[in-house]
Amino acid sequence: MAAAQAAADARKLGERGEIVAFHLPPLSEEDPLHQDKKRLLESRNLSCSFHILIPCPAADTLKLLDQMIQAARIVHMDELELYFAGDDDIGPFSARNELEALNLLFKMMNKLLLTSDAVSKEVFQMLQDEIVARLRSVGKKDNAQMVSQTQNHDAEDSLLKWGEHHGVKCKLRIAFYQGAGRGMVASESIGVGDTALEIPESLIISEELLCQSEVFLALKDFNNITSETMLLLWSMRERHNLSSKFKTYFEALPENFNTGLSFGIDALAALEGTLLFDEIMQAKQHLRQQYEDLFPLLCINFPEIFRKDVCTWDNFLWACELWYSNSMMVVLSSGKLSTCLVPVAGLLNHSVSPHILNYGRVDEATKSLKFPLSRPCDAGEQCFLSYGKHPGSHLVTFYGFLPRGDNPYDVIPLDLDTSADEEDGAAQSMSTSQTTHMVRGTWLSRSGGFPMYGLPQPLLSHLRAALGCGLDESTTEADIKENDRVLLETLLSIFNPMLEDLPETDESDRCYSQPHFCVGAIHLHHLPVVLISNRESASWDVKLALDYKDLQRMIISSIVTSCTSALENV
Repeated sequence: MAAAQAAADARKLGERGEIVAFHLPPLSEEDPLHQDKKRLLESRNLSCSFHILIPCPAADTLKLLDQMIQAARIVHMDELELYFAGDDDIGPFSARNELEALNLLFKMMNKLLLTSDAVSKEVFQMLQDEIVARLRSVGKKDNAQMVSQTQNHDAEDSLLKWGEHHGVKCKLRIAFYQGAGRGMVASESIGVGDTALEIPESLIISEELLCQSEVFLALKDFNNITSETMLLLWSMRERHNLSSKFKTYFEALPENFNTGLSFGIDALAALEGTLLFDEIMQAKQHLRQQYEDLFPLLCINFPEIFRKDVCTWDNFLWACELWYSNSMMVVLSSGKLSTCLVPVAGLLNHSVSPHILNYGRVDEATKSLKFPLSRPCDAGEQCFLSYGKHPGSHLVTFYGFLPRGDNPYDVIPLDLDTSADEEDGAAQSMSTSQTTHMVRGTWLSRSGGFPMYGLPQPLLSHLRAALGCGLDESTTEADIKENDRVLLETLLSIFNPMLEDLPETDESDRCYSQPHFCVGAIHLHHLPVVLISNRESASWDVKLALDYKDLQRMIISSIVTSCTSALENV
């Protein structure tokens, strides 16, 4: 339908002037979301083919750009964005999605500008300028939220000099920010597509480097130890190697990474009852078991390589936190995808609306890893990197922070019986392969009223089917209201208890209920009740735990508020 309409529009345009065809990459049939995206495009009367009239009035050109952006957004949607997108939602669906969509159009306009005549260039340049302006507006509040600090960063400066000596090319400098630690700032204005940082492959710490070490030679046939574990052991040992090639890199790393894996008893007590508590406890227990499986066995079998004074639990945990918080997935020049440490790049902070979105493949021509910008970064502005599409629980556990601003990946999974979805295919909305349901803050939704109330359509369709509250042409207005009342009361019966399990912040500041769990051999039910008289004076881990709990409370509270307000109007 959309393709036929586009062809008809093209014929009409041809009567008024020259036409330039513009094609987005077609939807891949290998994409598991192909049918969902195709249906979305058709429902919005969009296609991946456009025709630009040359010359063209500015208003018409910008209107066409809006359609291009809407189509590109759908092309780049992921499963989470499809799940939460309302029927009438045209986006933007997330900062990531918007950056992907706009960058696709930016690159295509670049190609057209290289091959077009003077008249066409005027139109394409106007489109290009508007795309850059929209890219600039993505995440523009990030820097306003960051307060810079004066702090000694000799170790970081030495790392930059060391990197430059070994071929690193960098348009960034070091800065420190309150609550975020160190970061990197643009030393000059950097445009879309320009490289902010370039790291030679020879400086990347990977499995290929490991294979040249005595750690690998000693352990390659020992007890089926994986390469990932060997890299942990190599890092733990190399940190104390005064003659290491990477000595400057290790000296620039923090003494403590302050991730959720280092949470103390008070912070864990603050998290009791949350999914993050379970995540951290499982991770801690896994690492402790891994350490006990390795030591003192390695010290006994390889005493010259694994010294007892180096192979302590604290040093092992430090190496684990290093790899969790600083590693990147990189396709090396060999073509192998590897988990790597990339010196200098680890100084970049994460944002849900980053400047650097796509990276991770070594350039075959230059044998270097390049970090190109997906949105402009002005001189003096902090340059952000994407660590990936992670919820706050993952970022707290493995990185030790919660991102600023709204994180679209902060979702709460729901343990619901999905048999209703399987029995009634019509009850499923966008993602027909979806077998679980979830919620996030209703403030992220653009559909606050009936029939969605800020909640995802697949969840509501599931509940309507389970409750027998489906809507069709024969449903009367009175039945609609009654069905809505039942639906909203059911939602409140799910989320009110969840909210009650998360006490208000002032209550948390006074005390936590006495915990009943253990960390390693420490049984917390033997400890007294944890008292917090002043949140500001609390330790870093307790503050972070309380921030995460506040976030969970805010998400659930938004759902309760939306449902309560809707129930009053039914």
